[in-house]
Amino acid sequence: MAYLNPMTVDPTSSGLAGVTAAAKEAGQRGLPPVHLWHPTHCGDIDIRIRKDGVWFHEGTPIGREALVRLFSTVLRLDPDGYHLVTPVEKLKIQVEDAPFIATRVDALPSKDGVGDTLRFETNVGDVVEAGPDNAIRVETDPATGEPRPYLHVRRGLEALIARPVFYELAELAAERDTPDGPRLGVTSNGAWFPIAPVGAHRG
Repeated sequence: MAYLNPMTVDPTSSGLAGVTAAAKEAGQRGLPPVHLWHPTHCGDIDIRIRKDGVWFHEGTPIGREALVRLFSTVLRLDPDGYHLVTPVEKLKIQVEDAPFIATRVDALPSKDGVGDTLRFETNVGDVVEAGPDNAIRVETDPATGEPRPYLHVRRGLEALIARPVFYELAELAAERDTPDGPRLGVTSNGAWFPIAPVGAHRG
């Protein structure tokens, strides 16, 4: 698979224009290998991803869905936070919660015929199958006590599972005894993920 060649990126193109150009050049050749890029120029850009998944630039929502999808392909999580990364530039952005939202789930027969495969879609066009490499985890919101479920998408980037989608998971859940007591959980690609204590309110 061909990827974006750093030698073809215009080093004079920076900021939002540079990120847009680099993501566009990746085109239809798959996700850019942002984990391999270590640009020397680092800074900040006024982009914020709100907890509901809406992207803002300088306080204004980015209304072009295609542009948001482009930016999402060059998003990387580093120890110091989230960045949009190109071969020549690394720009830190603000993310209120998870950068993506899982907006759909389908329970499909697994390839080995045992159990289900849970296939998720995100608001930026990712299609992810939950499993050993893409775990589902649930935290409790300290402010509301409500569950905050997440799906790993790629390289540490997660999607918040939207409430209607989480309700669908709850309907698929089955009880299992665990060291923490009985839990409701779902299985996908051979992995089991606890999502709630038995008897927890589902909606």
